[in-house]
Amino acid sequence: MEHTVVNLWPLLGVAVIIAGFALRAHPVLVVIAACVVTGLAAAMPMEQLLATLGTAFVKTRNLPLILLLPIAAIGLLERHGLKEHAQASIARIRSATTGRLLIVYLAIRELSAAFGLTSIGGHPNMVRPLIAPMAEGAAEVRYPNVPQEMRYRIRAMAAATDNVGLFFGEDIFVAFGAIVLMQTILRGEGLDVDPLHMALWGIPTAVCAFIIHSWRLYRLDAQIARSVK
Repeated sequence: MEHTVVNLWPLLGVAVIIAGFALRAHPVLVVIAACVVTGLAAAMPMEQLLATLGTAFVKTRNLPLILLLPIAAIGLLERHGLKEHAQASIARIRSATTGRLLIVYLAIRELSAAFGLTSIGGHPNMVRPLIAPMAEGAAEVRYPNVPQEMRYRIRAMAAATDNVGLFFGEDIFVAFGAIVLMQTILRGEGLDVDPLHMALWGIPTAVCAFIIHSWRLYRLDAQIARSVK
């Protein structure tokens, strides 16, 4: 019986990544260094290593534009008063409170994620420029002197609301990557499970998450009221 020897030296690239991020080095330099170490440890010729790095760069050169252009557009909107307009808009709705606003956003975020629309929300493009300022504006309408510590808590709850809505909503989407991964693993173990069946079992969890987090947001209004006394 022949035994295949597995070369573990290429795993040094993982150690380089861990060390680089621990030392807070530049991420691009860390990734390039890890690729070089992995290639040399795998006895890859230098010409092939450079060609592989070049090919990977060409394939992903448009990725920074996809990530940076929306952030630049949002930054330009903020510079021209997006946050102020958001706060003024929510101030016109007298019945709006911080908790009610975030509950509505939680419902929208969870339902949209359940249909696969995960890019509608997000911290940089929705929470920071719109949801968090509107939540603070709703608090200021009722309590003009909201403490700075409570303002930080409102922003944190706005970010948490986005996380909860996305995390539990996307589990209902049948084409979500985690559901496909679980189906693949179960099939490898001899269990044939329908992805639609798995997604439907995510509905009770999503409903419970909505109820629990909505109760936390409902209590947030009372916490804001106590903080200004």
